Amino acid sequence: MVPPVDPGFNLDGRRMNAVQTAANGVINRDTIFRFTQEDSAVWASYAGGRIVRGFLVGVAQDAKLTFHYCQSETGGTLNSGHSNCELQHTADGLLEIIEHFQWASGAGTGLNIIREIRR
Repeated sequence: MVPPVDPGFNLDGRRMNAVQTAANGVINRDTIFRFTQEDSAVWASYAGGRIVRGFLVGVAQDAKLTFHYCQSETGGTLNSGHSNCELQHTADGLLEIIEHFQWASGAGTGLNIIREIRR
């Protein structure tokens, strides 16, 4: 059974970047995420800033998103982890991801806010 998807929180075709990052995070405003969503399946590629290339794959259910990520950074570092997120709309109608991440490739947790880029 496919989990329900809230059409108001569909990520398909959206471009986003980090507007707030954790001290131990590596994404930033220059990191651009390109999302695809089919039913509850979500995936994205991302690059920019310290990220040479990153990928995430996850599941959306209502206003929640869970995903795993892996990324290569400038200097050759490889990192991975998982995230539990809430999806919300900003006052001006943009989609925003409140990401609670946990590194798998090292110790640490953090919070990032990733916001839709207005077209």
